[in-house]
Amino acid sequence: MYSVLRGAAVYLLLLLIFRVAGKRTLSEITTFDFVLLLIISEAVQQALIGIDNSMTNAMLVVLTLVGLDIGLSVLKQRSKWLERLLDPRPIVIVADGVLQKEAAMRERVDEDDVLSAARCLHGLERMEQVKHAVLESGGKISVIPR
Repeated sequence: MYSVLRGAAVYLLLLLIFRVAGKRTLSEITTFDFVLLLIISEAVQQALIGIDNSMTNAMLVVLTLVGLDIGLSVLKQRSKWLERLLDPRPIVIVADGVLQKEAAMRERVDEDDVLSAARCLHGLERMEQVKHAVLESGGKISVIPR
């Protein structure tokens, strides 16, 4: 039972950390982000397993983590409040070709990020060619050309 509680506590802590870190944190992972993720996983490993290194304990922790993930996804389907709490909403960061500076700063997105998405998705070169850009819940930027 102790392993289940430890697994649940670590899962919820990491969920909170990545929710606070923002949408863009894992959307386009860099080498540094990947190394950080490896370090986090190594740091959390001891908290999950503790002193019991048995296969049974490891399987129990994995089942706890997967069970929590599945359970939360089912609960999010049934509760719009919980879905809004756990999954961020899409945010308009460009409206009629103008960068919404407050929203962009809050989400740590700059004009270069928007233009990069505009080039990749539609071959657009200037902000004036972008009608709207939306930072989606998964961290990707959707661009609607003029």
